[in-house]
Amino acid sequence: MTTKAAHKDSRSRLERFTMRLPAEMVEAIDAECSRRAGNVSRNTWITEAVQEKLARNGAAGQSTSAGEGA
Repeated sequence: MTTKAAHKDSRSRLERFTMRLPAEMVEAIDAECSRRAGNVSRNTWITEAVQEKLARNGAAGQSTSAGEGA
């Protein structure tokens, strides 16, 4: 499988949904993203935060790698 095909296959398994957050929380997330080296999207930051929470609760095996895009 080519890299392009593997990327498409992994993205096809992602679920999309709408999330509502208070403006202050979005501002705090944006501030955290800007502190990181490189271009870290809100989506990536939130996905990492969920993965960390799942790992703390012993459910790490249920998470997948962070998706890109905001």
